[in-house]
Amino acid sequence: VAAKRDNSSIIEAVSAEDIGKLPDISIAESLGRLPGLATQRLNGRAQGLSIRGLGPDFSTALLNGREQVTTSDNRGVEFDQYPAELLSQAVVYKTPFAGLVGQGLAGTVDLRTIRPLDKSERIFNVNARYEFNEDGSLNPDASGDGYRVVGTYVDQFADDTVGVAIGVAVQSSPSQGENFNAWGYGGGTIDGQKSFASSVDLDRVGVMGTLQYQPTDNFTSTIDIFYSDFAEDNPIRGIETGFSFFGTTETVNATNANGIATDITFDNVRGVVRNDFNRRRAELVSAGWNGKFDSETWGLEMDISYSKADREDDLIESYSGTGYCWPGCDTRTVPDANANPGAADTINAVRDSDGFFRLSPTLNYADTSLFVLTDPLGWGQGNDLVQAGFINSPDTVDELLHLRASVNRDLDTIFSNVEVGVDYSMREKTRNIDQQFLTLPGNGVSLAGGAVRTAPIPAQALVSDGSDCGLTFFGIPGQVCYDPFFLLENGFYQPQFVSLSSFSTAQDWTVEEDIFQAWVKFNVDTNFIFPLTGNIGAQLVHTDQSSLGFRIPTGVSVTDDLENIAETVEDGDKFTDILPSLNLNWELGESTFLRLGASRTLARARMDQLNASLSLGVNTNIIGSDAPGNTEGVDVFVFSAGGGNPRLRPYIANQVDLSLEHYFGGAGYISVAGFYKDLEDYVNAGDTFAFDFSDFIDAELTPAQAALLNSPIGPFSRPSNNGSGSIKGFEFSVSLPGTLFGDESILAPFGVISSTSYTDSEVTLTFTPPLSPSLPQLAPLTISIPGLSKWVVNSTLYFEKGGFEARVSHRYRSQFLAEVSALSATRTLRNAKAESIFDAQIGYTFGGDGALGGTRVTVQGLNLTDEPFVTFNGPGEIIDHQSYGRTYLIGVSKTF
Repeated sequence: VAAKRDNSSIIEAVSAEDIGKLPDISIAESLGRLPGLATQRLNGRAQGLSIRGLGPDFSTALLNGREQVTTSDNRGVEFDQYPAELLSQAVVYKTPFAGLVGQGLAGTVDLRTIRPLDKSERIFNVNARYEFNEDGSLNPDASGDGYRVVGTYVDQFADDTVGVAIGVAVQSSPSQGENFNAWGYGGGTIDGQKSFASSVDLDRVGVMGTLQYQPTDNFTSTIDIFYSDFAEDNPIRGIETGFSFFGTTETVNATNANGIATDITFDNVRGVVRNDFNRRRAELVSAGWNGKFDSETWGLEMDISYSKADREDDLIESYSGTGYCWPGCDTRTVPDANANPGAADTINAVRDSDGFFRLSPTLNYADTSLFVLTDPLGWGQGNDLVQAGFINSPDTVDELLHLRASVNRDLDTIFSNVEVGVDYSMREKTRNIDQQFLTLPGNGVSLAGGAVRTAPIPAQALVSDGSDCGLTFFGIPGQVCYDPFFLLENGFYQPQFVSLSSFSTAQDWTVEEDIFQAWVKFNVDTNFIFPLTGNIGAQLVHTDQSSLGFRIPTGVSVTDDLENIAETVEDGDKFTDILPSLNLNWELGESTFLRLGASRTLARARMDQLNASLSLGVNTNIIGSDAPGNTEGVDVFVFSAGGGNPRLRPYIANQVDLSLEHYFGGAGYISVAGFYKDLEDYVNAGDTFAFDFSDFIDAELTPAQAALLNSPIGPFSRPSNNGSGSIKGFEFSVSLPGTLFGDESILAPFGVISSTSYTDSEVTLTFTPPLSPSLPQLAPLTISIPGLSKWVVNSTLYFEKGGFEARVSHRYRSQFLAEVSALSATRTLRNAKAESIFDAQIGYTFGGDGALGGTRVTVQGLNLTDEPFVTFNGPGEIIDHQSYGRTYLIGVSKTF
């Protein structure tokens, strides 16, 4: 409360004390309880953060005021990388100021570690918690329980001129997911489904260290180091079935009012038994030095920082079935007379009240004598191979170097101080992905050459008899359960590298950004009817951005060696933005403030949209008659392409904020705030431009074809900045401690903290005029902003007395556009249903000077109503339904 009251910007803040009292297991969940903020869950954990309706792409994260790299594919910070126990405070800036380097369009999250010289004594704290999920483990090779152990040491030396803070957090945290995914609903009947049981074992070690030196009152030198090692193992097992394809027939037994079939019997089903496994290894290191010197009127500050994130994933898919290929798949591109589809199933699918389907099969999917390693539905037919599995191995490396310096001088005018500063940063992010088909060894790869179609599942790979592979929630009592990495590492699979796979554009890229910023900021301290404080200033931001990508020549096979055939593509741009900012705070009365913020902010485009890679299409059949406008349709152009756009400008927002706040009783306040953002240069990911393909003529056309070419101009589908719109809303928040009614009141131990926010948006994408008059002009398209929930409500009711405390917390967000996993380690957007999550905590702190003095015991329950994460297409058309179960924690901490 004090941090919010005393700041010159409109902010929200959570302190170490708040973090310790809240029933949260990560800083993401603590942030998600602040007014106007909401989180999206991944594997049951809060991870991505939305601020005022704008998702992770529109905000930035700082650590001790320094911009941080990310372990994600883009810019969005995965906040579960930062152990909450190692932080002293987190501040969310909703309005920026000129000296805030790395500010975001939606907001800026500054995570702060302990400053040892701010403490007056030695502190040693140990915290341990045991946690478990009510479902145990849904996979036999994963854990159903875990632990968290944290130690923090803070001390001062040499007459309080040297301070040291060291923190270590070790975590082994499980989560479970009962996941349903629908392919779609053609004609109102489910086309296919994936029912999976997912278990996640998350192991993380976080280390924080601070060395602070303050030999005099006017000089301070601080070195910070933060390190996080993150390992995640995620077995995912289940059954995938195609219902509207692959020779399956159906009988609809019942439908609902929306026309969705709710009871269907499917015959001739050939399910794909999936034993998938995702491994993630990530390291994050951040280090910085800061020096401050203050005289009576002048101040100087310098800051040097470096951060690096390195993430490696291995996402393996393993398929088994009763036999190879389905009846009729030998009519595909490569005829296969050796297809042996094996036994078919009859499945009754009944729609649950929550929208997913429970299955009643006739086959025993846990029978290892019935199932073999194979390509049950002939997915590899088009590539002349047996696709018995697939592996995606993306990795990202993100590096950032910052150099910052500023000087300030006190003034004796309406401005109390002026600050001038510069910052130079160099960032490079690289994403690479290796992809391999997993085929069966024994007789080459080619189907035409007699490739092996089926192989028995080796007993050594089995992890159980299948009865404890948890699909009972979908009506399936068990399935064949094995370790796919054992097959890969022991020669039971024959990897075949892939060129492009399911991608239309190469996904290997590097983005570089060299950014120079200069700013001036005047701090205001005067009277204008009422006492007035704040600041006014501006940033100059010069950007030099470039991307290195790849182009795959036309006419190559999917199994060609990508490294030997890929051609590099490089492009970029330079530009300058001016970002003015204003923050004014009127003290209308005792502890009553009216705050006004006005600014121009930016958010840089997603890294994958800046990707320079492109896919080229060449239609040589129309050479000589390719003058634009001579025919109907798109084939009037010899050349066409699709890809990213390294010349994208940042999103821009011109914004105004107004907040009225009243503080009372030390911990009490009431706040009403409104905001409006006018959005410019919004990225349209599906635009098309005219492009000159002259550079590709020699590589793609013969001299004779080149001589007949009428025009090298063709369409290039790539992102543009042809979008605009607005976002507006209001926030109401209140903190009411019971002591307002008197320290001896029956209500004194109680308190409530609550906030409600409403956000509305309107974003329109426009499209570049078509190259040919014969092609239609695409109409403007109104879209939803990813991550925006119109309503967000966060509430906590607490009781504290005599060392005893209890809290019940609730988080609600209305439906929103969520980013979820898609094909081949990519991400996609889907509409997500509203969520209402309840958590609770009770605890007791022992007083006195005895052995138990300062010892705190807590019991926590998370997701107490087992709220699922659900996405949908239309009325009644559930796509994803993920249930994570309830998690319980028992903890003890001791401060010495």
